[in-house]
This record gives sequence, C-alpha cells and structure tokens, in this order.
Amino acid sequence: MASNDPTQNGPGPQPGQASAETAPHLSLQTVYLKDCSYEAPNGPRVDGEWNPQFSMDLNTQSTTVAPDVREVVLTVTVDAKQADKTAFLVEVKQAGLFLVRNLGDADQKRAIGSVCPGVLFPYARAVVSQLVTQGGFPQFVLPAVNFDALYAETMAEAQRQPTKN
Repeated sequence: MASNDPTQNGPGPQPGQASAETAPHLSLQTVYLKDCSYEAPNGPRVDGEWNPQFSMDLNTQSTTVAPDVREVVLTVTVDAKQADKTAFLVEVKQAGLFLVRNLGDADQKRAIGSVCPGVLFPYARAVVSQLVTQGGFPQFVLPAVNFDALYAETMAEAQRQPTKN
C-alpha cells in the first residue's frame, strides 16, 4: 500500500535536491567552424633550417542567441616566424552553441570563460593542424591549454584593476 506521507522517499526531488527545471545545466548543442584564414606569403619555402618561433593568442567571445542558448566563439591565432619573416599565420574561429540554464553569475562566467573554450579547443586544434599541413609545412599540433588557469588569471587581474568611482 502506497503512503501519502511526504517524508517517505518517492518520486520527485528529495529535500536538498533540485528538480530538473531548477538544476544547473550546461550542455553543448552543436559545434561549427565560424571562420578561418591561412596565410603563407612564401608557401612552404623557408630560408635555412626549419626552426620557427611560434606565438599563439586565444580569445573567447560569447553572444546570447536565445534565452538559454549562448554562442561561444574561441579564436585561436598562430603566427610562425622564421628569421623575422612570417612563415604562416593561421586564425581559426571555432564556435559552439551551449544550453546554459540555472547557473549563477559566477558559474555562468566560469562556464563561458573556461569550460566552453575547453570543449571547443580540440576542434580548433584539429583545424589549425590541418591548415598548416595542407599548406605544405611539417605537422603542427597546438600545445594543450589549461583554460581553468587562464580564467583564474583573468579574474585575478580584473580584481587588481582599480575601480572607477
């Protein structure tokens, strides 16, 4: 015989648990290449032994596309210089649509600044590698990136900035 006593375990959220409607939720809906460019002014021809200096820049932007949907765009720019001449320059804008629901401000900022770019980075890394290889250069793989550490550094830097009154 079933009991109507609310203290008994039954269907629905238990005390201290969130229902599906109020539980924090972050999920990837789709991933796509938004933009990319590749430049190699002299093709794969380089003077001397191939020993380039690489620089990499990362940038993340977010746009609200629906009440619970954010487009996050990770921009990866890689510049390879050989003896102060550009060997190649690659820019990839890897995007994703993320369902973001019931996250507090701090959690949403962390998700967009750290978690989402971490999801998008492997896709951007593959595109950069493919473009460089198709351009005739030796295989190139971007190093791993700790987006949690970058986000923490960005937040710490923002707190050190004096506020305007």
